Amino acid sequence: MTPLSRRILHALDRFHAARPWDHNAHFHPWILRQLPTRVGSALDVGCGSGDLARLLAARAGRVHGIDADPAITARARESTPPSAPVTYTVADAPAGLPDHAYDAITCVAVLHHLPFTEALTAFRDRLAPGGTLVIVGVHRAQSPVDHLLALASVPLNIVMALLKNRGRRAARPVAMSARTRPADMTFSEIVREARAVLPGARLRRRLLWRYTLVWHRR
Repeated sequence: MTPLSRRILHALDRFHAARPWDHNAHFHPWILRQLPTRVGSALDVGCGSGDLARLLAARAGRVHGIDADPAITARARESTPPSAPVTYTVADAPAGLPDHAYDAITCVAVLHHLPFTEALTAFRDRLAPGGTLVIVGVHRAQSPVDHLLALASVPLNIVMALLKNRGRRAARPVAMSARTRPADMTFSEIVREARAVLPGARLRRRLLWRYTLVWHRR
């Protein structure tokens, strides 16, 4: 990386630290569109503060969110109305996944932290017949298409940050207490391994450094 590239990246980091927005929440409406209008049960793996779990509760009879972080799971419980059909568990995936069948399973920006094939196998085995698995993940850029999409995501990211922070006072940059693990699998590797576990799975590269996977269990 050239000194100029490093300066540009540092400038972008400062810009977004002052104007934060949730890239993963941006995909929540898309996730809901992949699911039936009503489902009996849903599992959100890596639920974080519970934003997606609460959205799923509007169309599911019961929702179970799991996350490995006790503090953020406690925050999810505090932010969820007692009347909502949502429960949360502190657990590591895939070993700590509940041994139940679900009509919908979601997983957003978490899969690259897990053993890939083992996690997909666990999701498949817990999906009820007719159920839907929806994943939003991140991958390591390798191909020219990957790099073009990454380049196109930079101005989009800036525009989204400005729109979502419009009318707000600029926040002071906050240092991250922990670094997230970078993705080590390329998109082609993800497609190959995913389709070996989930035949017929639909995978697509997306803007904003993400890919999506949708699979329906017959």
